[in-house]
Formats: sequence, structure tokens, C-alpha cells
Amino acid sequence: MSTARPLYLMAWVLALAAGATAQTKLEVTSKLGTKFQSLADEKGAVAAAQKNLAADPKNPDLLLKVAQAQISVWEDKEAVATLTRALAISPRSAEFYIERGHRELPLREFTRARGDLTQGAALDPKNMAAYYHLGLAHYFLGEFPQAADAFRHAVETAPNTDERINSTNWLYAALRRAKRTDEAKKALEAIPPEMTNTEPHTKFYLNLVRFFQGRMSEADALPPEPAAGNTDTEVELPFDTVAYGIGNWHLYNGEPAKAEEYFRRVLKGHVWITWGFIGSERELQKHR
Repeated sequence: MSTARPLYLMAWVLALAAGATAQTKLEVTSKLGTKFQSLADEKGAVAAAQKNLAADPKNPDLLLKVAQAQISVWEDKEAVATLTRALAISPRSAEFYIERGHRELPLREFTRARGDLTQGAALDPKNMAAYYHLGLAHYFLGEFPQAADAFRHAVETAPNTDERINSTNWLYAALRRAKRTDEAKKALEAIPPEMTNTEPHTKFYLNLVRFFQGRMSEADALPPEPAAGNTDTEVELPFDTVAYGIGNWHLYNGEPAKAEEYFRRVLKGHVWITWGFIGSERELQKHR
């Protein structure tokens, strides 16, 4: 019997030695013409997960771990392909449908995401993440009444205060865009003045809701703008989320120039996977 290494394994070893895991990949080109890249996998997390999978290539748990490693470096296109493999093995997995739909959103594949997330919600009707991301798919498609219905389910199934606050933020936005102002105002009543969030790093969601309620000023709600060249999601996420939310508020309150200013500030960033970034891009795309 030959003791030669399989060609795919030799190729993997050579690629690793050459630093291939530190390369970025083109993930998607926006309709504004911007090319978005993955991060460099400098720690080799993707290669390590793929190595484990090679020993058991039809193991759905190992496929999920590969997808998670890919997601960590913004390889969303690759993660979608990995989750498609997992679904071929476990076609009734709500988790895989929800995760794939989640990752199709940053790829701007909103219609595909809507289909996957609808299926995920049908398989697991109590899964808050299914409704939350389904709401985003509808929202980015401009289907605001349907988005509001999905976000309402997300609020109702939220497992904690933080998720309820975040989902309420999007429910309010969807209702305002659907021109259901009275319902939007009522939705904010679910976050009373005494309610606080539990995770300090997500307080920006609560601040945004407080801005909508008129309890916080625009300046106080807005986090610091990230420095040029930032690629830290945790640094850019608060700014993108709140700047988009405030811009959106100006848009449905009849101040499109102010709204566009906020949207353009968001797109100066580099974290193209945030919902605020995608929302800002969608609005500028409409007005180009």
C-alpha cells in the first residue's frame, strides 16, 4: 500500500506554509460598485477547522464549526457553501437554515435569506434569531409590513432584555417605514424608562431606543465615529447601528439631506457586515 500523502492534504500543507490562510477573499461587490473582502485568517482558524472536518467530512457538527470559523473572518460566501453541505446531510435542521440565512444577508442575497429564514422559523417557531433575521431580510427588500411582523415575533420570543431592546429598535424602524406611526409609538412602550440592558457593550441599542422615545438627544445617543482603517467589528458596530438608526429617523421625518449625511458617514467605515452599513448602502443605492 502506498504511504504517499493524499494530494488534497499535501496542497493544504503547502498552502499553510505559504501563508495562504492570511489572504483575504473577495466576498461580494455592492450595487454601489464597492468590493468587500474577508479578513485575513491570521490565526489559521479556518484551516484548523477544515483539517478536523477532513477526518469526518459528513459530520454536520464539524461542518458547522468550519462555517463558524469562516464567519469569524467574514468569509460569508464560503460559510454559506459550508452550510449548504450541512443541510444536504441534515435537511430538517432549523439551525442550519437560520445560520445560512443570516450569512446570506451580508452577501446582499436578501431573497435567498428570506427563503432560508422562513424555513428556519417554520422548523423552530420559538427561535428568536429566525424572526429577527427574517425581519432584516424583509426590511432590506423594502417589505416593511412583513418586516414589522417578523420583528414583532422577535420581540415576543426574545430570551432576555437585551434582545428585546434590539428587536424593538428594528420593529419601530419597520413600522415607521411602513407609515404605521401610531403602532411604532406603541411598540416603544415595551421599553419603559426603568428598563436597562444587562450587557454594557450593547447599551447603544438602548440609547437608540431612548432617542426614538425623545428621552436622549441625537448627540448623546451617537457613539464615537471609528478611526480610518478600523476593521474591528465591536468598534464599528455601535456607530453603524446608531448612525443608521438616526439617519433613518431623519428620513421618515422628512429630512432626506440629514439622513443621507448619516448614511454616508456609515459607509466611510470598513465593517461591511453590520446591519447599519447594509441599511445605509441600500438607502444610498436608491438615491444614486
